[in-house]
Amino acid sequence: MSKVFVANEQRLNRKVVIKLLSPELSAGVDIERFEREIQLVASLQQANIVPIISAGDTNGLPYYTMPFVEGKSLRAKLTEEGPLPFNAVVSIMRDVARALTYSHKRGIVHRDIKPDNVLLSGGTAVVTDFGIAKAISAARAVDENSSLTQLGTSLGTPAYMSPEQAAGDPNIDHRADIYSLGCMAYELLTGKPPFHNRPPARVLAAHISEAPGPISALRPDTPPALDQLVMRCLDKDPSHRPQSGDEIVQTLDSILSSPSRTSAWDSPPSAWLNAGR
Repeated sequence: MSKVFVANEQRLNRKVVIKLLSPELSAGVDIERFEREIQLVASLQQANIVPIISAGDTNGLPYYTMPFVEGKSLRAKLTEEGPLPFNAVVSIMRDVARALTYSHKRGIVHRDIKPDNVLLSGGTAVVTDFGIAKAISAARAVDENSSLTQLGTSLGTPAYMSPEQAAGDPNIDHRADIYSLGCMAYELLTGKPPFHNRPPARVLAAHISEAPGPISALRPDTPPALDQLVMRCLDKDPSHRPQSGDEIVQTLDSILSSPSRTSAWDSPPSAWLNAGR
């Protein structure tokens, strides 16, 4: 999607991240409209969202800047350690769901929730690149020969795309992010996203028509309530998924307070999130 640079902002003597969109992704993007769209994203101010500091263009390629977050990506943590403790899974899901609740109430859908876009820092999971996919899509010039299907599927990551994204629906809503969170949670529990080890086209087809394998078959000790929540997020029908991030947080809180919890939950999530930094 972009080239990523870490730079020093000399006036404030702080590190920032600069993301320069690739020429392929920038094709057809109206720079002024992109910057207007970024203004909406820059209004997001919530503890689990990495904010946008500024935006602009250089040699016709749009860029945006964000604070540099000390820590590591959830992708790096998964690569190093594989499936995570249940408390860590719940903690990460709650943090991401809180970010989604905040952004969705303001009409902003992320469209690319995945481990690569979640950073672990200071015992907290924070989400990056909020609203960028929407800003790019909205800033693209659409003429009579443009394919809405291509426009709908050009942004996002196949392994985590909702069925409606995979089908190229340009009118997806916030429940697409709920599905992507389900894909990510499935990977946190099992070490693999649904429909892994397939070519991208087959992954997209599976999101539309194939049920994911049961979590219990890959990790039998998964608490049933957590298993059920993740599988609800992965429902093909958006109306059958949790309808908001708030609903996910409430369900996770009820799971944590359940008297049936076992010693498998005893690893403190904040300690795990900070480990290995």
